[in-house]
Amino acid sequence: MLKSLFVYGVLGVLLIPAKCDLISVCLEEDNDLRVDCRVEPKPNQINSYEFSLATGSKESLINTNVSGSSAEGRFRGISKVEELEPHGYRLTLSDFTETLTQNTTYMCKISGSVARVSVEKEQLVQCSAVSVFLKSSCSWIVCLLLFFYQTHS
Repeated sequence: MLKSLFVYGVLGVLLIPAKCDLISVCLEEDNDLRVDCRVEPKPNQINSYEFSLATGSKESLINTNVSGSSAEGRFRGISKVEELEPHGYRLTLSDFTETLTQNTTYMCKISGSVARVSVEKEQLVQCSAVSVFLKSSCSWIVCLLLFFYQTHS
């Protein structure tokens, strides 16, 4: 019993700061910048998305499927968006790291719900399977706790 409490205490301290991010930014091996937005769309609405970035006080629209809006010219031809399962969208900017500033805020809006994250150029992580899994998924926390519960019961 005491051993189980110790294990759960350590897990709690380690896993509580590992909150689930609705948006994550990483650098792929070919220097493409990837922005995953896992905002769940509102039910009974047509899915719309907007990806943008802000440096200082200037916000720039990167890619959107909202009618009447269009991306800035510098992003046309280098950005693409694909749908993620079970929900969300992934923006990929081809070879965009050359123009990154020191501190950039990436934002995504899916069906009116907004998520944002600030990224410093020096702290941009590689898009490895492990880092993406740990950053974008929370189900691993539940699975880990259930595993320890089963093994210590």
